[in-house]
Amino acid sequence: MNKQNTEKLLKDFPSLYKQYYLPMEQTCMCWGFEVDDGWFNIIYKLSTDLMKVNSECEACQVKEKFGGLRFYTDNLNEEGHKLIEWAEKMSFSICEVCGSPGKLYTEKWYKTLCEKCKEKDGKKKSRM
Repeated sequence: MNKQNTEKLLKDFPSLYKQYYLPMEQTCMCWGFEVDDGWFNIIYKLSTDLMKVNSECEACQVKEKFGGLRFYTDNLNEEGHKLIEWAEKMSFSICEVCGSPGKLYTEKWYKTLCEKCKEKDGKKKSRM
């Protein structure tokens, strides 16, 4: 994720992302947001909703895995789990690069992309 989007998340949700400043021996959040900018809106909405239902929640890793968003936390309640499930599911229909509607491609790699970004990437598509 670019610096501007990272800074916005850190500024707007300081308690959720406080592990960002911890060393790697204590958290994976120290690696930052390991996704492209197309998922920023999903992550921002999820962050807003998580803080409403559980202000004690702390993100310990935010990344892409197998073409979808993975959002790992400490101190999460049942409502929070449901919100994360929603965000992870949404990520499979949103281009990780640009945020347009997308789909999962699985040929030699897993990535959720729109047609335009897939063409730019130069990979052949294979739908899951």
